[in-house]
Amino acid sequence: MVKVREDIPVSHDGSVDLGTWLELVQQKTGIENLADLNRAAQLALSSQQNLSDSTNAWAGQSCFDSGLEIVSILADLRMDQQSLISGLLYRAVREKKLALETVSKEFGQKIADLIEGVLRMAAISSVIKPEERPVLGQNVDQVNNLRRMLVAMVDDVRVALIKLAERTCAIRAVKSASTDKRTRVAREAFEIYAPLAHRLGIGHIKWELEDLSFRYLRPASYMRIARQLDERRVDRQKYIDSLVKQLKAVLSDHNIEAEVSGRAKHIYSIWRKMQRKKINFSQVYDIRAVRILVPGIRDCYSALGLVHATWQHIPREFDDYIATPKDNGYRSLHTAVLGPDSKVIEIQIRTAEMHDEAELGVCAHWHYKEGTKTVSKGAGAGYEDKIAWLRQVLEWHEELGESGVSDLVAQFKQDAIEERIYVFTRDGHVVDLAQNATPLDFAYHVHTEVGHRCRGAKVNGRIVPLNYTLSTGDQVDILTGKEDSPSKDWLNSNLGYIVTSRARAKIQHWFKLQNREQNIRNGREILLSELRRLSVDDIDLNEVVGKLKLKGVDDLFVAYARGEIKLTRILQAVQRALSPSEQDLESPLNVSVSTRSESATAGVDVQGVDELMSHAAGCCQPLPGDDVMGYISVGRGIIVHQRECKELQLLLEKEPQRVIEINWTGDESFVYPVDISLVSYDRTGLLRDVSSILADEKMNVINVNTVSDKAEHVARMKITVETPGLEYLGRLLTKLSRLPNVIQVKREH
Repeated sequence: MVKVREDIPVSHDGSVDLGTWLELVQQKTGIENLADLNRAAQLALSSQQNLSDSTNAWAGQSCFDSGLEIVSILADLRMDQQSLISGLLYRAVREKKLALETVSKEFGQKIADLIEGVLRMAAISSVIKPEERPVLGQNVDQVNNLRRMLVAMVDDVRVALIKLAERTCAIRAVKSASTDKRTRVAREAFEIYAPLAHRLGIGHIKWELEDLSFRYLRPASYMRIARQLDERRVDRQKYIDSLVKQLKAVLSDHNIEAEVSGRAKHIYSIWRKMQRKKINFSQVYDIRAVRILVPGIRDCYSALGLVHATWQHIPREFDDYIATPKDNGYRSLHTAVLGPDSKVIEIQIRTAEMHDEAELGVCAHWHYKEGTKTVSKGAGAGYEDKIAWLRQVLEWHEELGESGVSDLVAQFKQDAIEERIYVFTRDGHVVDLAQNATPLDFAYHVHTEVGHRCRGAKVNGRIVPLNYTLSTGDQVDILTGKEDSPSKDWLNSNLGYIVTSRARAKIQHWFKLQNREQNIRNGREILLSELRRLSVDDIDLNEVVGKLKLKGVDDLFVAYARGEIKLTRILQAVQRALSPSEQDLESPLNVSVSTRSESATAGVDVQGVDELMSHAAGCCQPLPGDDVMGYISVGRGIIVHQRECKELQLLLEKEPQRVIEINWTGDESFVYPVDISLVSYDRTGLLRDVSSILADEKMNVINVNTVSDKAEHVARMKITVETPGLEYLGRLLTKLSRLPNVIQVKREH
């Protein structure tokens, strides 16, 4: 028999000691009578012994052994007996060693429904594998399976918890499996089940899934941090033991009853912090961490005061998640101090109830709803919030139907990991949104029709733009019209109208339902106007269509009108279409032999020529993506012109032997000067607003020339900036065009 977890006792003959095992489960869960679980264990054992193949794909581990391990995880979560039986029998049913009908007959339909719900959760796996495109007719089944799975999760959240336990066992068991299998299981655990565990507030399962996934997906990074931790483990433990002893004494002297312990920060969390803050291992403050558990909330703040009085507090390293809980219900005080020997220590302070919520999440509901304790406002509210979130996912999926399947995982993961803000409706109801959400995100969160009919917004009684960034505590009132009329601009990521995938999906869905001919007209008008503004309107769109793998130009217009394809992607295709050679399909530009200018204003590729000096022509100021040719000058290397430049045409007539074919390289470290023409009704503060946008976009301004026509009350600006390419220029022109009173913004030749 393959060895299972150490907390599953084994008899002298190598078989599982079920009696002792049941006693351990009883100690963890507090369930008095486990007769049904014992019966289920006997059924699982006999079902595998009646078959010659008693092992599954989990590295030779039997369905019975894996079922015991699932139960151990669920017992740690203090789940009820129905959940334990379902977890124990799940693998046997999945491996077809036990019929679902038998389960229903022996233990009742509710347990059979739980197992069936867990089986349906495999629908998530099919959604997150983009390389496996569905065949004709398969996508409809996938949608239905996904909906049924979500319904099961909403009707009984234990389905999701059993699945989390099963996936935790699975990723533990693939240690000796092939690299492909380890990677597949790890990616699924990381992309779906770790975020789900986080959203349901089950901290220790989230950490284990993240660490094991990280180990298989980035083994070198994992081992490097593990070695650094191991080298310091003994010294760190001695230090923490000493600190714990000192803390207990300080708290005891002030009559605060507390349980103090040290903890290890998990490896993926360390790596993620290093990447996010661009710091090295020695700068991660919370590698040494201590947790204080106290009886009540008042004790939390008393303990915090004592900690800060004993050691120096590190500024900006304090978070009060009791006053403002995290979106998954997590509550605790976090602080960091300079402890003995000036070593940084992270200290978490919480009540025992908060600790249960942090470790068990939604599972704490079962613990508090029965027997000795009453559900606190925090625990009950957290549970209801989690169920409400599951219902929101289901509602959103039902609204979008088949068209929303491809976006479900993005919503699933984004909602689980991002920071949240809490705003109020006009009637005082609380709505939680993603950080940096806008009034338009709020409108679509309230109701699809409110979003479609949104015409404006008030925040705290004041009219604000629809791309205004909301903050916690804001009161939002949406102003609506009588008819649905979303704007195509709302989907332009450069304008910042929406940040949530939910709002984007609903807007895209609305445009998909519009008349195709109308979409062709709208898409043609908007896209051609954008290309004209960038001075690339002479491009053959048939070539662009080919690069985007669309059937025709009309499909391009429709896709753009519906929001299915962004302008940035079209501009990348334009750049590829303008490059005669396309050796590297992963890069939008040719990147073989490059010539670099002394002023770093041109990066071009010259066929068969190495390390020539190059300059952008001042007459036409070419940018990456423009169709260009080179003129070999005397003493200045290659002068890069736009192909349609009048000066270049004259050179072709006079000295055709000096004009050569060149391509742009893909190096974004180069910047290129470009002239922008802006026409606006004259007003106070115009230059200040323009300068602010240029600063936000980090554009280097070479020259600004402003002329005011007092008779027509019009101001004309010519601005010369340095930009890496068309995509960046397009974003700048879009933002400038949104300024009040601006009539026209375009690129000048």
